[in-house]
Amino acid sequence: MSTATKPMPTATSASTFRRPSLWDLELPAGKKARLYRMLYQFGPGNGTLLLLPLDQGLEHGPVDFFQNPDSLDTDYIFRLGLTGRFSGVAVHIGLAEKYFPKYAGRIPLILKINGKTNIPSDAAALSPLTSSVEDAVRLGADAVGYTLYVGSPAQEQDIETLNEIRFDCERMGMPLIVWSYPRGEAIAKKGGIDSLYAVDYAARVAEELGADVVKINLPKGTSGDSPKPYPGMELDQLEMAKKVVRSAGRCLVLFSGGSKLGDDDLLSKVNICMKAGATGLIFGRNMWQRPWDDSLAISGRVHDIMRDYGIPPQS
Repeated sequence: MSTATKPMPTATSASTFRRPSLWDLELPAGKKARLYRMLYQFGPGNGTLLLLPLDQGLEHGPVDFFQNPDSLDTDYIFRLGLTGRFSGVAVHIGLAEKYFPKYAGRIPLILKINGKTNIPSDAAALSPLTSSVEDAVRLGADAVGYTLYVGSPAQEQDIETLNEIRFDCERMGMPLIVWSYPRGEAIAKKGGIDSLYAVDYAARVAEELGADVVKINLPKGTSGDSPKPYPGMELDQLEMAKKVVRSAGRCLVLFSGGSKLGDDDLLSKVNICMKAGATGLIFGRNMWQRPWDDSLAISGRVHDIMRDYGIPPQS
C-alpha cells in the first residue's frame, strides 16, 4: 500500500463534507432518545462519542489482558468507563449480565450481539449471534453492536442476519452500530482489509444495510491490486479518512482504535479522525492496556481534542 500528499481531484474531494448530526438522521423517537443520551449526557457531552469496548476477550482471547492484568476484571473496565467519562461501554451478553447492573443509569451500555474467536481462519469469516435486541432492551442498553464481515464468502448469511437485527432495532427503537470490517480471500486479493478500497466499501455497505452508526478502521493506503480508480488515488491519511466518512453518508462514523499506540500517535489519530468528520472513536486496548492513571490521563487529552468538534443540540 502507498500513501501520498497529493489531494484528490476537486470533483471527488471530501473536503467540504459536513459531519452529520443526530438530527440529520431522521430517527424514530426511541433511537433518537438513546443516541441523545450517549451524545449529550455522557462522555464528552457535545455531540461526539468516545466509546470503551471490551469484546476482545471473545475475539482475541485473554492475551490482550497481559499488558495490564487489572483489565482482566470487567468491573475495572466499567469503573474506567465511568471515571474516564466515556460515552458508553460495549460488551457481550455474559459480561453485561454479570457486571452492568451495578452501573446501570451511570454509563450507557452497548450490547455486542454477535462475535467469534480468532482461532479459525478468517477466509470465510462469520460472527454468529450471541444475544438479541430483546436482551439489549431488557438490560437497559442504549445501542446494539453487530459485526458485519464485508466481502466474506459467508456474506449471504451475514447480511440476512443483519437484516433481521435491523428489523428488531426498528421495532424496539434501538440504535444499530455496525462494526463493518472487510474480510475474506477476495478482499485480500483486492488490496487487503485495510486498503482504502476495502474500508470505503465497508463504510458504504453499512449505510446501505441500515446502520445508524458505523465503526470502521482508518484506511492505511491505496493498493495497485484494488479496482479502479483506487490505485490512482494519491491521498494522505486525512483525505482517506474524509473519503470513507463521506461514503458512510447519513451514518455517524466511529473510527476504531485498534492495537495499542503511543500517546503521540494516539492523539494524532484522534485529530485526523475528527478533522475528517467522524462523530468519534472507540478505544479499547489503547485505554485499558495502560495503567489506570495513564488511561485517565490519555482519555482526558482525547476529551480536550473532541471538545473542539461538538455540535450543539437543537433547542
